[in-house]
Amino acid sequence: MLVRPSLLALSLTGSLLVVTPAWAIAYDIPAGSLAASLSQFAAASGVMITFSSQDTAGLRSPGLQGDYELEQGFARLLQGSGLRVVQAGEKRYVLARADSSGAMELGATNIDAAGLGAVTEGTGSYTTGSSNSSTKLALSLRETPQTVSVMTRQRIEDQQLNTLSDVLKQTPGLNVQNIDSERVNIYSRGYSIDNYQFDGIPTTLIVQTSASPQSMIDTSIYDRVEIVRGATGLMTGAGDPSGSVNLIRKRPTANFQGAVSAGAGSWDTYRSEVDLSGPLTADARLRGRAVVAYQQGNSYIDHYQQEKQTYYGILEADLSDSTLLTVGFDYQKNDPRGVSFASFPLFYDDGEQTDFSRSTNAASRWSYRQQNTLNTFATLEQDLVNDWKLKVSVNNMYSTRDYSLASASGGFPNKQTGEGAYLYGGDGYGSQRQLGIDAIVQGPFQLLGRQHELLAGVSGSAFHDYSNPDDDDLEMKPVNIYDWDNNTDRPVSVGKLMNDDTTIRQDAAYMVARFKPTDDLSLILGARVGDYSYKKKAIYNAPYTRSTNHQATRESGFVTPYAGVVYDLNAQHSVYASYTKIYKPQSLRDSSGATLEPREGDNYEIGLKSELLDGRVNTAIALYQIKQDNLGVLSGGFVEGTDRERAYKAVSGATTRGIDLEVFGEITPGWNVTASYSHSLTKDADHERINTIAPANMVKLWTTYRLPGELNRLTVGGGMNWQSGLSLTDAPWQIGHTVKATQGQYAVFNLMARYDVTQHLTATVNVNNLFDKKYLSALDPTFYTGFYGEPRNVMLSTKYSF
Repeated sequence: MLVRPSLLALSLTGSLLVVTPAWAIAYDIPAGSLAASLSQFAAASGVMITFSSQDTAGLRSPGLQGDYELEQGFARLLQGSGLRVVQAGEKRYVLARADSSGAMELGATNIDAAGLGAVTEGTGSYTTGSSNSSTKLALSLRETPQTVSVMTRQRIEDQQLNTLSDVLKQTPGLNVQNIDSERVNIYSRGYSIDNYQFDGIPTTLIVQTSASPQSMIDTSIYDRVEIVRGATGLMTGAGDPSGSVNLIRKRPTANFQGAVSAGAGSWDTYRSEVDLSGPLTADARLRGRAVVAYQQGNSYIDHYQQEKQTYYGILEADLSDSTLLTVGFDYQKNDPRGVSFASFPLFYDDGEQTDFSRSTNAASRWSYRQQNTLNTFATLEQDLVNDWKLKVSVNNMYSTRDYSLASASGGFPNKQTGEGAYLYGGDGYGSQRQLGIDAIVQGPFQLLGRQHELLAGVSGSAFHDYSNPDDDDLEMKPVNIYDWDNNTDRPVSVGKLMNDDTTIRQDAAYMVARFKPTDDLSLILGARVGDYSYKKKAIYNAPYTRSTNHQATRESGFVTPYAGVVYDLNAQHSVYASYTKIYKPQSLRDSSGATLEPREGDNYEIGLKSELLDGRVNTAIALYQIKQDNLGVLSGGFVEGTDRERAYKAVSGATTRGIDLEVFGEITPGWNVTASYSHSLTKDADHERINTIAPANMVKLWTTYRLPGELNRLTVGGGMNWQSGLSLTDAPWQIGHTVKATQGQYAVFNLMARYDVTQHLTATVNVNNLFDKKYLSALDPTFYTGFYGEPRNVMLSTKYSF
């Protein structure tokens, strides 16, 4: 049985200057793998065809010799393969499964849901044909009994979403909050997301005293970002019921293609990208791809500058007709200046909320937080007998950070005098290493006369974070907030403050099966059995030994069950229900220094998913409930013996209820729309609302439209993000009374326009925060600081594809 001589995403492009032929052309394509034959045919015909390596796995083509029209050529190459082509646009096609009669249904003008593969590059679509982020089973979004959103390559490019934070700000149901200029928290269903995956391999996210490598990600190297909202313990192990983020990398193509882009925008921001992909041997059995991106610029925040570099390389090799090996790396260097530790103080000493300018920077001009991250990865895929497959993947992430900070973010200044603020910061070095390994075997099996699907796997991950800050004379240094001009002496080190080691280890075995008792009914049942260990040793040097912190948590054999059911009401509508258990060991401590017990609970979800207008438009409605015990909430004050670590208390009976509504797809040819509404409310056992720093309601809209007729070179788009208000209420011991900060509901509007200068060259302009709305995007309860969203800004970019 042959396997994929191609990519996980195969995007084959012929010369765009060639008119798609309606007459016969002479072809001389030798017999070989179906993917290679299709690539040669696409190049000769002047069309693009996009498909997944899974579509062509194990398939060969007799080749094509003689004169054929386009449709005849496709039919000849695909004869006996069980595949057909669907037209996705002018000179663009995708592969799909043929109907039961084997007929070739050519000539369609739009992509239906079945016509899309998993890969989104080159499709022009705002959705994907399948996703495995929820259960590792490759299912359509309608077949998946959880809420899944996909930010495709087209959506990323339309809105110039160049960082992961940019992508998640536009994702339905997610709320992005900056702790400071580098650190970010992402909220879904009222809770912070800490499950991030690279091509399905889980990583650990810790946002404490350093910026996480995941939050610094540049999107130039990714095909799409898949977001599952709700608990995902079956696939990711211990984690919040918020959701998970899966970043899917770009893959090599069997035909040569390339793109060069450059852009300039507000605050002297400049960006450039180069993306090259194609075969490295004549038979295309070895393929490669390289991406380089560079960005530098200033900011609406005074004295803040950023420079970042991204490098990506990947190779795919067909070791045999049934074996595919993928190896690669990505490296990112971030070098920001004028970075803050926390942001500006949120309260005066009388409890009144502050109101600084959006350009206010609490950091010194010389503050920096340089971070370098190297990801190396490899995957081996092997076709077995009877359509079974084996896949082994490994991802190793190593990150270093070097920082020197001074930030006037601490304290509660007096409104009249400005006295009472103080500096956070210092010098130091840190590193982080994460190793993740995953091995699965999957395939079909027969039971009671029907075919079902089974997947079994084992996974392991090891996380180690090391921090070695200096002891210096800067921390807690008093400053006057009104006299702060972002200048202060650099810290003078008197030795090392501490050695901080954190290790997390997870090992698990899991299994999931999709049963088909009838054609209309699917049952998805699974379970994960895992071990978890957490160790932290924060050893302070004299005279701070009282702050020394040793923690150790170990949980063995905890089981995470999963159950889902999907019933097709008809060809367009499906109802579903799902359940999964929540189990998360914690590192939070109470005021006495004791570690909180693991969070435990249940996640329930029911919904209706639909495919309308021949599958071009998808809709989803979900109702969910999350129940948890031992939820950690701030209790006021600090852990005994520390002056920085906030104390928590465990709350039992915390209940979150909510609804997600989403519509996305191509309403008419050239008109893409995404619209979503999310409601989430968390209350404790006394029915009092908690987690008020996350909005209870959000609406996100985005649409693009390619004008018809003589104006069809122009695409226009726009959108709006609206959210309800935020609030933070606490009683800081430093001032001895209750304080409350609020940000009312607000809406931010964005616009874009793209013009096809030629068939190869496009120019795009994006305007964000069109009406220059001033708003607080974050209220931080740890440091009592706030962070403003970006003012109006503009980005102009050009892209040349070849």
